[in-house]
Amino acid sequence: MSTTNYAVLNTGQKMPLIGLGTWKSAPGEVKTAVENALKIGYRHVDCAAVYNNEAEIGDLFKEIIGVDKMVKREELFVTSKLWNTKHHPEDVEPACRKSLEDLKLTYLDLYLIHWPYAFKKGDSCFPKNPDGTMQYDNIDYKETWKAMERLVEKGLVKAIGLSNFNSQQINDVIAAATIKPAALQVECHPYLAQNELIGHCQKYGIIVTAYSPLGSSDRMWKAADEPVLLEDANIKTIANEHGKSPAQVLLRWQVQRGVVAIPKSVNAARIAQNLQVFDFALTEDEMKTVGNLNRNWRYIVPKIVVDNKSVFRDALHPHYPFNDPY
Repeated sequence: MSTTNYAVLNTGQKMPLIGLGTWKSAPGEVKTAVENALKIGYRHVDCAAVYNNEAEIGDLFKEIIGVDKMVKREELFVTSKLWNTKHHPEDVEPACRKSLEDLKLTYLDLYLIHWPYAFKKGDSCFPKNPDGTMQYDNIDYKETWKAMERLVEKGLVKAIGLSNFNSQQINDVIAAATIKPAALQVECHPYLAQNELIGHCQKYGIIVTAYSPLGSSDRMWKAADEPVLLEDANIKTIANEHGKSPAQVLLRWQVQRGVVAIPKSVNAARIAQNLQVFDFALTEDEMKTVGNLNRNWRYIVPKIVVDNKSVFRDALHPHYPFNDPY
């Protein structure tokens, strides 16, 4: 049984296979959640400017990171992300520096372009038209990437990557890149297995990170009739076989195929449970059973209400990634 608990990026960095996600972790909760995680052995924290909680996480980092403190900086892997309103090249470095200032860090281990499409530049994270639709910008993400490369050259970040890009968009970036993407972060779980996209990334030495690996049942736009991944009968059966929880089976499936997973929780017991996936392995048949649950079901597609109808918020943007098969 492989107990290796990290993936190796194309930079040589070791990225822990299980990290703590912080999306939707409310101010007041997130500091305690990250502290609990680090106390029990997590060494990977996934952040983003738009989560609006980096300053609180930074308060904790200031308290516990240091030569003679709980965690040495070089032992911790921290990711952050460039938001959609900061895609213009001149905005990239200031946005990165703002995240560093909030997180009380001198460098990031990994910095991602959060989405391939841009919103209108400015200080509002979600600039909207009077009818509720988003105000977009058509800046090319390849220009944004060039500015990301400069962050590596300046020592502000150790590695750069992408989030929510499809295979063609990844190819576009690679073709224009001096520094190749080290990682891709996408929604990924057994109902959205992402096999083709993972295969594509492996071909180029890009590590894949799965966000919402447990199905993200606490989203704002959750539909009443959507399938609940944690209640899937096949997952429950496998969990019972191993004396593990359904969540642990979902996470084991990811790490066993070399995919990094960043489950979010603010519950201390679940945070601990989510890390306990290196003391068992799924059989080949169990891996197949879980893999066969794929139904290309996306939980994370932002929606807004226009003319009293719920619509995919960004589907008409030319850089919207989910119109292609993968």
